[in-house]
Amino acid sequence: MAAKVREICIKACGLGVARSIRPSRSPSWPSIAQRTHCLQKAPLRHLASTSIPRSKKPRLDKMVSADEYILTLSCPDRPGIVHAVTGFLARHNLNIVDSQQFGDPTSKRFFMRVHFAQVEISEGGGNKINVEQLRNSFGETAQPMAMDFELCSTTQKPRVLIMVSKIGHCLNDILFRQSINQLGIEVPLIISNHADFAPLAATYKIPFHHLPITAETKADQERRVLELVREHKIDLIVLARYMQVLSPALCAAMSGKIINIHHSFLPSFKGAKPYHQAYDRGVKIIGATAHFVTSDLDEGPIIEQDVARVDHGLSPKALTTEGSNVESTVLANAVKWVTEKRVLLNGHKTVVFN
Repeated sequence: MAAKVREICIKACGLGVARSIRPSRSPSWPSIAQRTHCLQKAPLRHLASTSIPRSKKPRLDKMVSADEYILTLSCPDRPGIVHAVTGFLARHNLNIVDSQQFGDPTSKRFFMRVHFAQVEISEGGGNKINVEQLRNSFGETAQPMAMDFELCSTTQKPRVLIMVSKIGHCLNDILFRQSINQLGIEVPLIISNHADFAPLAATYKIPFHHLPITAETKADQERRVLELVREHKIDLIVLARYMQVLSPALCAAMSGKIINIHHSFLPSFKGAKPYHQAYDRGVKIIGATAHFVTSDLDEGPIIEQDVARVDHGLSPKALTTEGSNVESTVLANAVKWVTEKRVLLNGHKTVVFN
């Protein structure tokens, strides 16, 4: 015990470094008064040097974020899914930024969205893995669990085709949000069965395709739409008040890749003139619904909904004006969530990760 005290006093007074010293019969140690004085005056840096050295950690300023990716998947629910996914990421030195999952007890399916990044050390670098390699490699993990999955890079902006008729508030809202980077999308073209919004498209320097449609030309018009979809490598079609019913063939060709804004709170007031229907029923709220398009009119899986309170004094025209703001917000949210891979289909419903 005495040896320990002497060892600390030597360090505290700056007389030396810690070492094993055996006490002699006539030690020449400082007096108790000197030792007390040294302990009171000793700079904290000397006392701190008595602590056990910590193991070195990687310097954060030497690490840089590389590519980021989004993985979404659904599969039959079972134990070990999260373990399989996180194990895959760990084996490839990939860092999870955000992860969300949901197990549906009714459909017995499991849904997951993982945002992850490859982190590389700036000194010496390291082998980067591209998105195709990741897809191929994850396929080996996905196959035994019957996973349906998508894996994409966040640097690749989804390419969105907007279709519109003669009501333009939703179109204008999406274009403005995209121009100020509230929506991380590219809009390579706009299609309309009327020419009304060609000037608006020109303002945003987006090619505008006027494709008129009649009962006789519907099949040809939709074939041209699909040609443009392939030509421009479109990922998503947005019906921004496009007042035409799509054929089952077009719905099937773009299944899960078309979203529509319906100007009512579905499933109420389907079909044409929903605000007039709402007026006739004397509703106290009006709403809008963004949903995936299927061959059944206004029956597709719902992505987003919102409402606004109204009263008996509003005319059908006033209801329409009130509803326009709701429609724009609901559709913008749906476009954002779908293009950020936050929406997964679950039968006739959707799972929407926040």
